[in-house]
Amino acid sequence: MKSIRSRSARAVVVAVAAGSLALTGCSSNDSGKSEAKDQSKTKEDAAAQSNPVAYADAAGSTGPAKEVSGAVSGGNINVYLQSDLTHMDPAQIYVSDAGQFANLIHRKLTNYQEDAEGNLTVVGDIATDAGTSSDDGKTWTYTLKDGIQDEDGNAITSADVRHTIERMYSKVIFDGPSFVQSWLSGSNYRKALPDGPYKGKHLPDSVLETPDEKTVVFHFDKPRPDLPQALAMAGYGIVPEKGDTKEKYDKAPKALGPYKLVEYKAGKSLKLVKNDKWDPKTDAVRHQYVDGYDFTTTIDASSQTKRLIADQGEAKNAIQFTSSVDPAQIQDVVGSPAVNKRTIKGYQPYVWQMSFNLDRLKDKKIRDAITYAIPNQAMIQADGGKYGGELAGGLFAPTLPGYDPDYDPFGKQKKPNGDPETAKKLLDEAGFKEGTKLTYAYANTPRAQKQQVIVKDALKKLGFDVQAKEIDSASFYEQIGKLDNKFDMYATGWGQDWPSPSTVVTPVYDGTLIADGASNYSHINDPKVNSLIQKALTEQPEEAAKTWEEAHHYMVEEINPAAPIYFSKQLQLYGSNIGGARYSTDSSYININDLFLKKP
Repeated sequence: MKSIRSRSARAVVVAVAAGSLALTGCSSNDSGKSEAKDQSKTKEDAAAQSNPVAYADAAGSTGPAKEVSGAVSGGNINVYLQSDLTHMDPAQIYVSDAGQFANLIHRKLTNYQEDAEGNLTVVGDIATDAGTSSDDGKTWTYTLKDGIQDEDGNAITSADVRHTIERMYSKVIFDGPSFVQSWLSGSNYRKALPDGPYKGKHLPDSVLETPDEKTVVFHFDKPRPDLPQALAMAGYGIVPEKGDTKEKYDKAPKALGPYKLVEYKAGKSLKLVKNDKWDPKTDAVRHQYVDGYDFTTTIDASSQTKRLIADQGEAKNAIQFTSSVDPAQIQDVVGSPAVNKRTIKGYQPYVWQMSFNLDRLKDKKIRDAITYAIPNQAMIQADGGKYGGELAGGLFAPTLPGYDPDYDPFGKQKKPNGDPETAKKLLDEAGFKEGTKLTYAYANTPRAQKQQVIVKDALKKLGFDVQAKEIDSASFYEQIGKLDNKFDMYATGWGQDWPSPSTVVTPVYDGTLIADGASNYSHINDPKVNSLIQKALTEQPEEAAKTWEEAHHYMVEEINPAAPIYFSKQLQLYGSNIGGARYSTDSSYININDLFLKKP
C-alpha cells in the first residue's frame, strides 16, 4: 500500500509453512525494553512479536466485538488532518489516510480482528467467515451474514458484492488495488468488462458466481490462498448497487460501517455521525462508542503537535489521524513523561524510496549516481530521526518476509549521508553534462518539503539542474501514476498489503501491470523480473521466499528502479480524554476501532 506520510499495512516476518503467514508489530506503547531504553521502536521489537495470522470460522467472525476495558459511550472525537482524504470511494482507496477512514464507514467480505497484543486474525466482516476454499484453493465461497444493510436500510446481497468487484473493471475506477480483478481475469482485466456492470454486462459465472442472494463464489485458474487477506483491504469495501453514483461516489459514499458521512466541505472538513443501520451483532471488529468524528483537514503536523502537547479544550478530545508528531517537536513530546504517555509508537512496514521514471532516466549509471548521492540520514532527520525511520539498504522493509539486515549494495551503512565521489565517477562514465535538467516531484507535506531541499542540494552539487515540482498530496499518486507524466523521479512510500513480498514486488515492479493509475511508478518492464514474479506466485512459501529474494536483489543491483532511502516508523499523539488508544498492527496508526472518550 502506498502512503503520503508513509504509514499503513501489516508488519511481518518469514512464513514457515504453506497457508501460514507470520506477522510482527508493536503493541501497546508502554511495553518492551527498548521502549524504556530510548523510547523508539526497533527491528528487534518487531521480530520479538511475531505470531501467525489465523483464518477465523463462523464462531470467530460473530459479533459484537469484544468490549474495550473502561469504554463508555458518547461525545465526538476531533480528528486532525493536514489535507483532504485522497479518496472515499473504497475501490479508489490505496493510500493510508483513506484506508484509516475506511475502517469507520466501509465494510468488506473479510476484515482483520486485532487483539490487545497486536495479533491479527482474518474474520468474516459481512461474510460469515474468512472464506471456504475448495478445488485445491482455486475456488473460494463466501456466505453473507444476515442483517447487513447500508445506511439507507437496503439489505446487502450477493448482487452488491458482484457489483463491487465488477465496477473495479470500469474506467470510473482509476486508483485502488487490482489483486482480485487480475486474479480473476488476468493482468489486462479491464478488457474482460470494460464498462464494468454499468451497461448490464457481467463477468461469467465461471469467474464470479452468485447462485443466490447469500452466496458469492470466486473461481480462479490457480490457487489463491491469500484471497481472504486481499478482500480485507480497504479497496474491496462494499459499494451497494442502488447507491452507486459512479464518479460522484468518491465524495458521498454509502456507509455499511458504524459511522456515516453527513457533511463534507472540500479542503476544510468532514463530519461523521452514527449509522443507525449498523448492527454490532454482525461485526466482530468495530465499536460505536462515540457519537461521531469531526475531521478538520487544514491542520498541519506542526500545529497538530502543538495543540496536542498543550492538551487544552477541544484538543483533549483530539487525535492525529495519519500525521505523525512534528519532527521539530519530538523532544518536547518524548522528553515529557506526561506527554509521552499519550503517544502511539510502532515500527512501520514502509520503505521510502526515490522512484525513477525509466522512460526518462534510461541510463542506469545516472540512476545509480543519484542513489549514491542521496544523503539518507539527512532525509531521516527531516522525518524525526530515530523516531521517523532507519536506513534502508534495499526495497524490502524489516517487517517483510525475505528481509536481510545485511543487504546494503549502495553502502549506506558506511556512508549514511551519501557518497558523492562514487556518484561523480558514475556520472563521468555516463558522459554526464553539467546543467542537465532533472525533474523531481514531491507531495506538499511538511516532511516532503523539507526533504526536497536536501535532495535538490545533493544533486545540484553533482551538476544537475533540479526542477522541483510540488504536487498536492491528495492527488500526488494520481499525478505520478500517469504514464506520460513529465517527472524524472518522485519520492514514494510503499508497504505490503498483507504479509507477503508478492504485495510489494508484484504491484510495483511487474511489467505486465504498467498502466495509467497503476502502481508501477518506475515503468519497469524486465523479462527476468516478470518471470521471477510468475514463478514465485506459484510456489509454496519457503521456495517463494527464495525467488522473491532473487527478484529483489536483481532489481536493486541490475536495474535500480528506485533508490532505497529509509524504513519508516510511526509516532502519533492524542488528547488526554481519548480512551482505548494503542498502536494498530493492522493500520499502522492509532487503532481507530477501539477509541472512546473517557469523559463524554
